[in-house]
Amino acid sequence: MLKRKTKTIDAFSMSSMTDIIFLLLIFFMITSTMVTPNAIKVLLPQGARQTSAKPLARIIIDKDLNYYSAFGKDDEMPISPDNIASFLQSCAAQEPEMYVALYADESVPYREVVYVLNIANENNFKMVLATRKPDRK
Repeated sequence: MLKRKTKTIDAFSMSSMTDIIFLLLIFFMITSTMVTPNAIKVLLPQGARQTSAKPLARIIIDKDLNYYSAFGKDDEMPISPDNIASFLQSCAAQEPEMYVALYADESVPYREVVYVLNIANENNFKMVLATRKPDRK
């Protein structure tokens, strides 16, 4: 009489665990890319392309030339134009590789935009100009 020897394998299969981890990874990647909306209404100029950079610091200039600043997910706070440089430097101290986004209403004079761009250039900050997508006709 021949007896067949059967061995049981005591290995743990990680395939179901890796499926769950990949699903969680995809979920967190999608939810982390959600953009925080501006509480201040600014009509941005149109631009053909959008940037993929995620800015941490935001400078906002509304149509009445009021300046606002925000860092990360913080709410926008009024700021004087003279304090923009110190605000950006304090943000850079927290996150050295940050991008700065400038949200300027399309009716804002160009000199106001250049003023903020010059501050960023003098301090070697990476600057992104925010635009809105063109209207479809």
